[in-house]
Amino acid sequence: MNGNSFDSLRGQVRGRVITPDDEDYDAARAVYNGMIDKKPAAVVRVSQVADVIASVNFARDNSLDLAIRGGGHSAPGFGTWDDALVIDFVNTTGVRVDPAHNTARAEAGATWADFNHATHAFGLATPGGIVGTTGVAGLTLGGGIGYLSRKYGLSCDNLLSADVVTAEGKFLTASESENNDLFWALRGGGGNFGVVTSLEYRLHPVDMVHAGIVVYPLEHAETVAKFYRDHLPSLPEELGAFLGFALGPPVPFLPGEWHGKPVCVVVGMWTGDPAEGSARWQPFLGVAPVAGSMVGPMPYPALNQAFDALLPKGLQGYWKTAFLTDLNDGAINAHLQYGSRVPSVETAVHIHPLDGAVQRVAVTDTAFPHRTVKFAPVIAGMWSDPADNEANIAWVREFAAALRPYSAPGSYINFMDGDDLPGVAESYGPNYKRLREVKAKYDPQNLFHVNQNITPA
Repeated sequence: MNGNSFDSLRGQVRGRVITPDDEDYDAARAVYNGMIDKKPAAVVRVSQVADVIASVNFARDNSLDLAIRGGGHSAPGFGTWDDALVIDFVNTTGVRVDPAHNTARAEAGATWADFNHATHAFGLATPGGIVGTTGVAGLTLGGGIGYLSRKYGLSCDNLLSADVVTAEGKFLTASESENNDLFWALRGGGGNFGVVTSLEYRLHPVDMVHAGIVVYPLEHAETVAKFYRDHLPSLPEELGAFLGFALGPPVPFLPGEWHGKPVCVVVGMWTGDPAEGSARWQPFLGVAPVAGSMVGPMPYPALNQAFDALLPKGLQGYWKTAFLTDLNDGAINAHLQYGSRVPSVETAVHIHPLDGAVQRVAVTDTAFPHRTVKFAPVIAGMWSDPADNEANIAWVREFAAALRPYSAPGSYINFMDGDDLPGVAESYGPNYKRLREVKAKYDPQNLFHVNQNITPA
């Protein structure tokens, strides 16, 4: 379709319809992952729900592929697609907080930086990710693992309702009391069931936290990893932290001799009694020699955005993920082997805990089924030079293969890359059959297929 073919859509929306003839088309089609070079037929920067309804109807009636973009962080670049109509929420980023009821409603284009800025004014938060530029909607629909998960669960566990435009162009609200089958599916089932236009969350009292970023020389990584494995489960759920492997970042608290060198890190925060903060971090500071550290009180949004400057839009990206029933010695050894060869300062190798509140939700209570595993390793390969793609992709794949013998079935949907799509069914496990049935009810023709796709029953 050429640009003129979208004139009828332009007449139906208040947002802007951008086609290849427009000067800013290349900027409009770009997503976070610079490796993605898709050329959509048009990008609609929607301004309100009416624009979404018109766009869904237009794509369906003209047999166009439909891509949905919230924050645009999808590793496979599902926020854009060749010859597709892209619904882009870049201009709808509002967050409204209701402090009387400890809830907040976010528009679909809001990032976690937007969300946390709004809620922090009231001393409130909900579990989100660890990068502020990540989209609220995408992270939540795939589960949502973050610093607060041990205490308050996943992002999807704190979702109270969502507004959705279905494949028929109908507007629905999904909650425990309305369209509860759709609400169940949205909590982990991704963007398979419609276009989510806003999300309402339960909030918790989180204001100043006692944060910790502790960097260790790689030679002590085994000691640190085994301590993390054994010590963290015994700590109150107010301590949320991940174990990681990286190249030393150029930050003030890390001496220059460690910049660009392989290191081991523990990053997280204590949200309990502020007077206990220092004591809660002291075991991590004493387990092994420390190359550098920053430990002390800070606003929760500051920790959530601590890595944003290091991870700008446009980096090359290739990701893998797994789940571990235990951080056993084999899994630790795989991290030691490949963590010593992290290819770039932007690459993030994290092991997130999934105990506490995450496990107090049953496997079939939401679409996210991974409630019995203890850890979620993430290998987020990111780098700046496309010339490094082949070597760095190979490193990510080899790392993931080395972890596989120690991994539970399935992958974390939010970190699956494009070549992981054959594993979607396995990743939903016992919930996949029900998800296919919900898909058949709300999207029988699979209009919403540019995602980690669930095929209709």
